[in-house]
Parts: sequence; C-alpha cells; structure tokens
Amino acid sequence: MRPTRFKNPQAEDGQFQLRLVVAYVFMLLMFCLLIARFVWLQVYQYEHFSTLAQNNRISLLPILPNRGLIMDRNGVILAQNYSAYTLELVPSKMPDMNATIAELSKLVNITPRDEKLFKKLLGESKDFESIPLKVKLTEEEAARVAANAWRFPGVQVKARLFRDYPYKELTSHVLGYIGRINQKDQERLDDEDKSTNYKGTNYIGKTGLEAVYEDDLHGQVGFEEVETDSGGRAIRSLRRTPPVNGNNLKLALDIRLQEVADKLFGNRRGALVAIDPQTGGVLAFLSKPGFDPNLFIDGIDSQSWAALNNDWQKPMINRALRGTYPPGSTFKPFMAMAALETHSIGMHDVRPAPAFFTLPGSSHQFRDSNKNGNGSANLAKAIQVSSDTFFYKLAWDMGIDKIAPTVGQFGLGRPTGIDLDGEASGVLPTKEWKAKRFARYKEEFRRWYPADVVSIGIGQGFNSYTPLQMANGIATLANDGVAYKPHLVQEVVDARSGKSRLIAAKPDHVLPFKQENFEYVKAAMQSVLKPGGTAWRLGVGLPYTMAGKTGTAQVVAIKQGAKYNASALAEQYRDHSWFVAFAPVEKPRIAVAIIVENAGFGAAAAAPIARGLFDYYITGKVPGSISGDLKTVPMDTADDAAAASD
Repeated sequence: MRPTRFKNPQAEDGQFQLRLVVAYVFMLLMFCLLIARFVWLQVYQYEHFSTLAQNNRISLLPILPNRGLIMDRNGVILAQNYSAYTLELVPSKMPDMNATIAELSKLVNITPRDEKLFKKLLGESKDFESIPLKVKLTEEEAARVAANAWRFPGVQVKARLFRDYPYKELTSHVLGYIGRINQKDQERLDDEDKSTNYKGTNYIGKTGLEAVYEDDLHGQVGFEEVETDSGGRAIRSLRRTPPVNGNNLKLALDIRLQEVADKLFGNRRGALVAIDPQTGGVLAFLSKPGFDPNLFIDGIDSQSWAALNNDWQKPMINRALRGTYPPGSTFKPFMAMAALETHSIGMHDVRPAPAFFTLPGSSHQFRDSNKNGNGSANLAKAIQVSSDTFFYKLAWDMGIDKIAPTVGQFGLGRPTGIDLDGEASGVLPTKEWKAKRFARYKEEFRRWYPADVVSIGIGQGFNSYTPLQMANGIATLANDGVAYKPHLVQEVVDARSGKSRLIAAKPDHVLPFKQENFEYVKAAMQSVLKPGGTAWRLGVGLPYTMAGKTGTAQVVAIKQGAKYNASALAEQYRDHSWFVAFAPVEKPRIAVAIIVENAGFGAAAAAPIARGLFDYYITGKVPGSISGDLKTVPMDTADDAAAASD
C-alpha cells in the first residue's frame, strides 16, 4: 500500500503564479510585435500599399492620339488618316469568348490571321480593355453586327483612325509606311524608355519619313482613369487626360512636279532627284518602279509579298537613295573642277581628243564614244562634245591623289545626310579604298595601278554613286560651291499651337574654289545644250537658260575591237542613261540628276525627262506628251512643250 502524499498549497500557488507571469509576458510580447507590424505597415509602408490599393481600384485606359499628317510644299495631303469601323471584344464582359467568335464569324469574315492577331493582343491586354478582332469592317458588316448586338455582350463596333497613302507608288520611297509593332520594335521602345507612350498603339513608322519622324508624327498618348470592381470590370470613369495629336510634316517636295517626273519616266526603271540649290530642299524624289505602301499597314499578305520580292525590277529598292551606279560622263564637270583647281590644265589649253587612248607601253585601246574622235579640244569643248579620250589622258596626267580630294568635296562617295534612313555611301575610289576593299585578296589585287585612274576620268571604273549624291553634287556646283544638306521636310507644324518649326536652310559648307572656275565649268555645261553639244536638241526653243551634262554608263565591258550593240544584249546588260542639269543658270532654282536604267544614251532617254521637268517647274507648262495623263497638275499645257520627246 502506497503512502498518502499531501499537497502543498503554497507550492502549487507559486507555480500557478509563475505560469501566469510567463503567459502574460508572452501575450505582451505578441501584442508588441503586432503593434510594431501595424506601425511598419501603416506608417512606414503606407505609400507602397496605398499605391497598390489604388491600382486595384483604378485602371488606366490609353487614349490614342491622331497621327500627324504629311503634306507637300503646297499643302497637298500625302499621308492622311481615315475613320473605319472595327469589331472589338471586351473579354471580361463575355461568358464564352470562343463561342462568341464562332457566332460572329457568321456575320463577319474573320480570317485565321485575324484570330491569330487577336490572341496575341489578348495576351498583352487587360480583361476590361477593348481588343480588335476585325479591322476595317464594311458598312454592311458593321450594320449586321449592330443589329445583333443584343446577342453578344462585350462586343463593340468602334470607329478608329487608319493610315492612308493616296498617291501610293508615287510617294512610296519618300514616305515609307507604318506597320504593326513587332518584337524588335517593342524592344527598341523599351530600350529608349518610350513604351508608355505606345500603350494601346498597334502601329509605328517602319520606313521612310514615317520612321525618321516617328517621334513627331506619333504624338502623346492620353489616359482615362477607370474605377473597376474586384472582378476587373469597369464601373465608372474618374478622370480623363486627353492625348496630344502628332505634329504635321510639310515637305519641300512638290507632288505635282513628282507626278510630272513619273509620267515622263513612263514604265521605265530608274531614279530622279530634283533639289533647290538655294536651300537644299528636295523638290522631287522618284524611284521607279515603286510599290503601294498601303499594303503594309496591317501586314502584307504572303502572296503580295512574294510578288514584290520576286519581281525582277525590284520595286522595293529605293534607287534614288540606295542605288549606286557608275556616273558615266556626268562625272566630267567634277573632273574639270578638279583639274582647274589643281592647276592640272588651263582654261584655254588645247589637247588631243583622238579616237582612242593608249597607255605608254600598252596596246590596249581606251576608245572614244565618237569613233572618229574629236580632233583636239580645250576643257570646255571636251565637256560640250563629251570627249572620252580627252578625259582619259587628263585623268592619267592628274592621278587619283589629285582627283579624289577635290571631287569628294562635292559630296560624292559619302552619304549626303538627307532625312531618310539607309542611304548608301557610294564609292569615290582612292588607293586606300582599293586596299581595304580587296583586303582579303592577294596583294596584286590590292595594289593601285596607274591604269586604274584612266576609266575613273570618264565616270567608269570603280566610280559608283547614288542619284541623290549626283543631284546634290550638281546643285553645289550650280550654287558656286555653297552646299546645303538635302532635306525632304521643310516644316514641322506643332499640333497644339499650330506654329511651324522651320528646317533651317543654312549652308552645310562652302567649297574653297575659285569663282572663275565655277563660271567656266557652268558655261561649258550650258554649251552642251547648244549646237555641237551632246544634248543640243534639248536647247531648241528653250525659254530659259539651262546647263547640263549627258552620260552613258556601261553596265558590262565591251571586248577590244567589238562594237556595242544594245539589241544583242539582254535589257539588264544595256547601258544606263544619265543626265544632270540645273536652271536658270544665272540663279538656279532647280538642279536634277536622272538615271534611266538600261536605256542607252543620256541624250536620248534621261535628258528629255529633264527638259519636260524644267519646263513645268520654271514656266508652269506641262509637256504635251503627258498632259492627258496627269491628275494633280493643271491642264494649261503649251503646244511647244513637246521638245522633250526629241
């Protein structure tokens, strides 16, 4: 039997008191921690959680600005916006999205491409935002959806603005086009910290002026503050910040002159650039053939894309900006300036101009375009009759070290800096250029040979320039060495104030050449249009003074002793036709460079285009041969303007 154990009331009471103290301290500690947490959250973290709570309650919906317009120098709209109906869905308001789309496809032609784009936008948007499913509904489609709206909660028909290029191919290589923002565009916007300004925007400038002046044209996106419930559904609008529309661009380009140039070209391939020598403003900028930029706005279909890419005429290539060609005899006025400035020849020096030129110790004949030669000539006559052998010998005597530095000051062989992306540099050959160009080849290919300079003297050999460079160079020569940077945009018109920001027409640089040398070469070019000159027919009945230079650029070399026969060659191997000119000679208002691909002699193809263009620009008379085809040009043509067809 166990012994009876007596409880000690005092000991038990002490233990109980101890437990109470421990529990009290523990509870006090917990309360202190809770209070500290409350203080941390409600005092120190107030701003953070207040913002989160506000964002849960308020959402920002972007309001898109109107894209700026692009117009020519006379206010003719070249790129505009138009309103069209768009079928849009609000995901948060529809019980079954797939079923809704299936039913809508019975009313509207919804293509797989439409659905693919919709799903992409769906993943990038919030449930309460309106997402386009089908753009550019016809009025009949919009009416059908509107009549059945009661069946489709969350389905809306909205009017949105879309881009349009009314002159299509005529301005494609100037304006470029806008297109849907892709992954590369988005990454660039993120890098430049511009993503916020493109919220809700699907389009961005891709090429041409649309891309270069994107920041001006796009504008500033606005926002609407919308109160939402816990399900993300919009309840009411709280505040609205209106968008700022994009600025308008006013160009130096004259669309009427551009159309005259296009009609004078006809269906031939090539390029034309016309510049105002007094300002550098580009009056006409044509690349033939062109393309319809409207095809690219919502994404070009594969069939149209394949047709453009497989076209042997390459309509997507901007020939005026990126096409590089040997300049042929249009290079000779620049050669003449280099010869005079380096004292390699005097104005009155008479030198042989035989039927062919041979290098010392060589039997190879560099032939003249005139099979009988031109006897003898001074520098002015050599330009007038375009004597090849005269300039062969002149280039040989000078050497490339005298030619390149002087000619390069006219802007040949380097980008002009025009306000378009992707400009080609061209090639003004030098010893250093050849060594670099053929660096991967044997030393014998890298070495500069004395004979290399001979063909360069007549614009052949390694010479290669863009029509833009040639137009800029001839404009600088016409303006006595005062050079302006070519520019297409003349004014940027502010969308809010309406004030214009002018593109300052300040000289880029001034060539340090003698005025008498400019006068001499310009007079020689003027004689090209007089009896005895290679373009004398153009000067018949000319009501203003004009100076020019014809050029014929070889595409393939002709064997020794062989005669050039265009009809025996495939079209793409025939000579290019060049012409550069300016008028009036006393105070030039327009300078032009024209190349007609594979069209033969400059006087036969390119020169008549210049005459017709100058007739219109200076006298306002449209060449009679194209007057019936023009749409934007007044029909007050003169009967005697048909000289361009000679």
